[in-house]
Amino acid sequence: MNRTPLFPATTPGIRPAPPPGAGPVPVPVPAAVRFRAACPDCRGRFELAAAALRLAIGATSRTTFYTFTCPECGASVRKPAGERIIELLTGGGVRTLRLHTAL
Repeated sequence: MNRTPLFPATTPGIRPAPPPGAGPVPVPVPAAVRFRAACPDCRGRFELAAAALRLAIGATSRTTFYTFTCPECGASVRKPAGERIIELLTGGGVRTLRLHTAL
C-alpha cells in the first residue's frame, strides 16, 4: 500500500481558546482549505477540497481511514488515518463518520 502523507495545502488561522466551561465551539473553516493527496493507482498528485474527502473513525486503527475519488483516473481510494491525519482532516472541515460496534 502506498502511504503518501496527507497535509493541508494552506494553514488555517489561529483559533481563539473557548471560554472555560463552554462546551465544544464550532470553528468556521475557510472554504479555501485544500489537502494534498496522491492516487496509488495512477500515481497522480493533486489537491482536494474538504468536501471531496470522507473520514471514518472506527474502534481500531484498521477501521479508521479516509476516502476520496481520484480526480485523474476516477479510482476510489481508501487510506489508513492515524492520529495526525484525523486531527488535520477534522480541523480542515472534512465530514466525519464515527463507526460503532454492535453489542
